[in-house]
Amino acid sequence: MAERSGVSVDVRKLEQRRKHSARLPTLHALSRGLGVELTSLLGDPPGVPSNGEADPPALVAVRRAIMPPLFAPPAEPNGAERLSLPLLRAELAEGWTLYHGAEFGRLMAVLPGIIADARFAAAVGTPEERAAGQAALGKALQLGGHLAIGLGKSDLALSALERAIDAAGQSADPLLPAMVSNSVAWAYQRQNRLDDAQHLAVYAADGVERDHVHTAEGVRVWGGLLMSAATSYARNDDYDTANAMMRTAERAAGRLAQLPPPADSKLVSVFSKSSVRIERVRLAVQHERPEEALTLARGMRLSKDVPPSWRTWLLLDVARAHTDVADAVGVVKALEALRRVAPAWMRHHTLAVAIVTDLLATSSQPPGLRRLAEFLGVPQ
Repeated sequence: MAERSGVSVDVRKLEQRRKHSARLPTLHALSRGLGVELTSLLGDPPGVPSNGEADPPALVAVRRAIMPPLFAPPAEPNGAERLSLPLLRAELAEGWTLYHGAEFGRLMAVLPGIIADARFAAAVGTPEERAAGQAALGKALQLGGHLAIGLGKSDLALSALERAIDAAGQSADPLLPAMVSNSVAWAYQRQNRLDDAQHLAVYAADGVERDHVHTAEGVRVWGGLLMSAATSYARNDDYDTANAMMRTAERAAGRLAQLPPPADSKLVSVFSKSSVRIERVRLAVQHERPEEALTLARGMRLSKDVPPSWRTWLLLDVARAHTDVADAVGVVKALEALRRVAPAWMRHHTLAVAIVTDLLATSSQPPGLRRLAEFLGVPQ
């Protein structure tokens, strides 16, 4: 397997459970060697069954909303009062808040109605109103694509995002196709299509940089695409190129303070100095540069617009970096902070479990470790 994947034979430690985590480029290589999707190896907590069993009703409803059954009559809207564009955008903003908070169950419950309302809005009214409705539909379908990725359903994600691209092209929002392209690049990454993800992100970023970086919305979309391209380079084991692109993105994020903020910040790509620094910490950890990761994270002040999910990943990455430098006290401190911020998310995340499991196997037993093990259900 090591030969087929192009990795060190030390990968046997993973197989023998003497090591419980690996660098992300190594996991990409293993997924290629094994002929499986990356999601099979990441251990992300599935929101729905991934073992061939029938999808639960909530996911079936999301599927029907994204891909309406053939020859079915159009769905009736949920009420005319819910179809005004300002209310529809408010619904979308709340849906993205649920997504960033990893509240996938609640999001599955409300997303079909949001998509149905947006699809109706895209079909009625004046040309300007229909174009605005298409923009709302594009964002709703993009949200469906992100939810599907979070649930490990990459094919459903691409179906949603392809429809989102089509809606974006019929809207009057010149940045929406680029935003959806960023989401498609992320889906490609999850399928280990790193070259496809990289080329798409760079192509879309070039278009935004050419025409739209004079506004905060444009800078955020361009910066998000640059981060996406950098992540693809990093996962292809080209850390130097990725790091250079991240530094460029971080400098661009500094320009946001001089520009008027977006009108609907929750409906624009996540991009700020904080988000770039969080992603730089992640890439440093994944490329076995823990000291660099800890230096980048030290003294970081997160902006208010950083989603909760990004904050939780930062704490987990910091815990991993402390693990790699054998700082058991730092590991426990980071994991205790993570427990306070996102207890439910942490309990079901396999990397947190792996870190605690590995630490229990060492002679270092800092205060608080056994409480964390008990919380995570790790045998002691």
